[in-house]
Amino acid sequence: MSASANWSYPTAIRFGAGRILELVDACAAAGISRPLLVTDRVLADLPMVRTALDLLEAAGLGRALFSEVDPNPTEINLQAGLGAYRDGGHDGVIAFGGGSGLDLGKLVAFMSGQTRPVWDFEDIDDWWSRADSGGIAPVVAVPTTAGTGAEVGRAGVITNSVSHEKKIIFHPAILPRQVICDPELTVSMPPAVTAGTGLDAFAHCLEAYCAPRYHPMSQGIAIEGMRLVKENLPRVYADGSDIEARGHMMSAAAMGATAFQKGLGAIHAISHPIGALYHTHHGTTNAVVMPAVVAFNRPAIEDAIRRLANYLDIAGGFDGFLDFLIEMNRGLNIPPDLTALGVRDPDLDALVAATLADPSAGGNPVELTPANTRSLLEQCLHG
Repeated sequence: MSASANWSYPTAIRFGAGRILELVDACAAAGISRPLLVTDRVLADLPMVRTALDLLEAAGLGRALFSEVDPNPTEINLQAGLGAYRDGGHDGVIAFGGGSGLDLGKLVAFMSGQTRPVWDFEDIDDWWSRADSGGIAPVVAVPTTAGTGAEVGRAGVITNSVSHEKKIIFHPAILPRQVICDPELTVSMPPAVTAGTGLDAFAHCLEAYCAPRYHPMSQGIAIEGMRLVKENLPRVYADGSDIEARGHMMSAAAMGATAFQKGLGAIHAISHPIGALYHTHHGTTNAVVMPAVVAFNRPAIEDAIRRLANYLDIAGGFDGFLDFLIEMNRGLNIPPDLTALGVRDPDLDALVAATLADPSAGGNPVELTPANTRSLLEQCLHG
């Protein structure tokens, strides 16, 4: 891939193939001299992590690794990570991996200097202001997937291991100070993960675009992010070595997470409790419920979707766009409904309550009620 750039919105981003070699420089720019690299168990044994640790060790920054990270990280993982951070006398975190590694790494840095429990900083009203800003360590984020965009996010998602609820922990200073987006790190993603993460990026952009709040910058970013996914996700699904398309997907992921400052909606409000209870892949779950949610929101978004379809060169207005979503999922081997994804005999009352309680629910274009949420969930479950 020939493109290479330095971006400072929403934070400092080093984008381009091979730029993982700038990891030491990124740590210096973030003010980190004793980093703890946080990643998940699978990545910990791969050459990309060994390369990163070699770079750090050669520069005198140590070789500290924490990888006790579950696919849906919990407060148990967080406490273990904090123990490793404090015992090692670290002064910053390298959050390395997909959404789970990035989220937990950011939360380790955030909680490293806090005295209150992590649940006190949930994304509710101004709870973030409870935090001691001086106790938040700097983060360098290195994504290895192209989906969540957590590398440019001001929040981390963590699952309560007791209640099995996903919680969003927010603070402006959770935003990493330096990001390395190197598409070469995503080449080893298998097709199923490529599809699920890529559709997560699309869902972020789509929900941000449809959210009723006013944020024209996010609106514009979301539209272009969807174009990048539409044109490049089929390419990387068919050929994982297509480095140019991999780079465009990394851009789309970061754009989605930047855009959803405008808001999310029922796609995520459903996906969060489903993932917490049934341990489904987040992006794949988003993809499964996306067509049903778009159809549900039609009364509020039809004109906006018609404009979007024109930009994306999709014929047929709203119906054409809905058909496109269904065909895109089918072409990427996404299950047609939640039952096919593995969600069988759910407690529907509990899922309705969890969906309505999720912070994303408030951004849905059509107001969610117990009755219409139950109907929507039934559609998602059975098609």
